[in-house]
Amino acid sequence: MESTKLTSAGAKHNKSLKIVFAITASYLIIEVIVGFMSNSLALLSDAAHMLTDVGGQALALFAIWMSSKPRNNKKTYGYYRTEIFSALINAIVLLFISVYILYEAWQRFKEPPAVAGIPMLIVAVCGLIINLVAMKILKAGSEESINIKGAFLEVVSDMLSSVAVIIAGIIILATGWLYIDPIMSALIGLFILPRTYNLLKESVDILLEGVPKSVDYAAVEKFIVEKPGVLSVHDLHIWTLTSGINALSCHIIMSEETILLEINDITASIKKELVTTFKITHTTIEVHLEKEGYLPNIV
Repeated sequence: MESTKLTSAGAKHNKSLKIVFAITASYLIIEVIVGFMSNSLALLSDAAHMLTDVGGQALALFAIWMSSKPRNNKKTYGYYRTEIFSALINAIVLLFISVYILYEAWQRFKEPPAVAGIPMLIVAVCGLIINLVAMKILKAGSEESINIKGAFLEVVSDMLSSVAVIIAGIIILATGWLYIDPIMSALIGLFILPRTYNLLKESVDILLEGVPKSVDYAAVEKFIVEKPGVLSVHDLHIWTLTSGINALSCHIIMSEETILLEINDITASIKKELVTTFKITHTTIEVHLEKEGYLPNIV
């Protein structure tokens, strides 16, 4: 079964995600070992939070690996959508984490617990450094791949948690005011929640085969209709297979005077410009003549 291999945006940044996974997983292992050796609840609690990052990154890497598998007679589009499912799962996990943070902050407002300032600061500073490095590595990929974006947002969540803990730790050590801890936690939850919702919405839109947000449907339709020899376009569908791979299919009506060679040239021109102008890389065009009906197997 011959096919043209398309590369997803996530696959382009696979190496970056592997580096971040190695860094995060290494820090997690060290944190767990030191946490048990020092009997530090703060370290073990942060390790549990870091575990969600490692899990999200592992899921994203698995999805990229799956999406690279060749298509077959049962999966004619291959496994590209695995990356979207990965992003969806990461979004759901982040959503629950954000809600839990807000719930926990509310509980602490009612009865602020004692917080160990110095251990909290040490953990937070180490976590902040790790997360800043991870953010820098994943930043480019998060702008192109929804799968990488899911992993990136988890790192952002941890980074903000580290910053909040540092601020809270300093204020607690300086003033003893315990309410700063739930206040900073609530701010983190409120910051992450809308971004998580956008990731969730984007994932669902792709799974429902909605028009990609980067593509203007009306502009594409107008572009095709204005090509020489094209009278109209119908059954125009534009959707996303996975991040970086947009697809289009349509029927176009051409004047009956159009000869076979012209049809081939016009459709080739449309496909070329769809790639360069609209970033649509997988195109299927069916041609009808105005009066003669279908022209099978032309494009």
